[in-house]
Amino acid sequence: MSAGTREAGAPETEAKIVLVKRRTRLEELVVRYNTIQQAQFYVERLGADFGDYLVEDQVYREALVQATEYLSVIGRVQQVDREHVSNFIFGAKDIVVVLGQDGLVANTLKYAGQQPLIGVNPDPKRWDGALLPFTTRELPAVVRDLMQNKRPLKEVRLAQAQLNDGQTLYAVNDLFIGRRTHVSARYELRINEHAEQQSSSGIIVSTGMGSTGWLRSVLAGAAGIASSAAGQSSRGALAPDPSFGWDSPYLYYSVREPYPSRTTSANLVFGKIDERQPLRIISQMPESGVIFSDGVENDYLEFGSGVEASISLAERRGLLAV
Repeated sequence: MSAGTREAGAPETEAKIVLVKRRTRLEELVVRYNTIQQAQFYVERLGADFGDYLVEDQVYREALVQATEYLSVIGRVQQVDREHVSNFIFGAKDIVVVLGQDGLVANTLKYAGQQPLIGVNPDPKRWDGALLPFTTRELPAVVRDLMQNKRPLKEVRLAQAQLNDGQTLYAVNDLFIGRRTHVSARYELRINEHAEQQSSSGIIVSTGMGSTGWLRSVLAGAAGIASSAAGQSSRGALAPDPSFGWDSPYLYYSVREPYPSRTTSANLVFGKIDERQPLRIISQMPESGVIFSDGVENDYLEFGSGVEASISLAERRGLLAV
């Protein structure tokens, strides 16, 4: 239905607009402590500023109301909470809007299929929002551009962990392979023609989008430890490959705290994974072995003894409106 023939007050599109939202810190506290008063008592007893929780909650709620009002003029809006995203079925013509933070965009991107995402920063004074380029006031123009295929899109390459029992887990930023607890993880690691037994704190696999997160932390720690152990002044943190972008056709793996012993080695601790050379890991963990993605520990695969995981680039790709 064109704008010229559309009835007054009718939505501009029949496509559904999915608005993904999250709980604020205040809402999480109320879930835990039942009332705002009890949450306030807990926070202030620890010497923290409860007023900051209230301000953050108010700003987010106002942004949610504003976004809903703007989007309702354009189409039918369905709000989806973060915890339901993994089970939500996104339609092929849905317009997906995520009311940040960055982690919510990454989590939604895994499940939205080929639908472009619009990342909205609900509180620009508080959050930098690398994946949240838009404000609520910009939403109407961005959504209309997207509907008319006028909005540029940025492709995001995902990682995947595929088990030999057929299960698959995707990641936008990173995968963690190891133990739920702080107990050492035991496994065999294979890449190309090389293989070795390892005992470590786990393996991190990073995408280009995740290169500014966990991977940067790993490299910074490695540089600092190496410099100090050698009795040298720090030369600054190591940086990921500068060409390692959101759409890069490769991943990096990093082994955390590998422990060399009579039966384990620490030679294959960092490297590149591409379409020609996946990383293969065979679990030797009788219990609590897991693979989880993007820092969400309840988004995981069991990884017990004998299970083999193939870590590679995913065919599935994400799209972000920019």
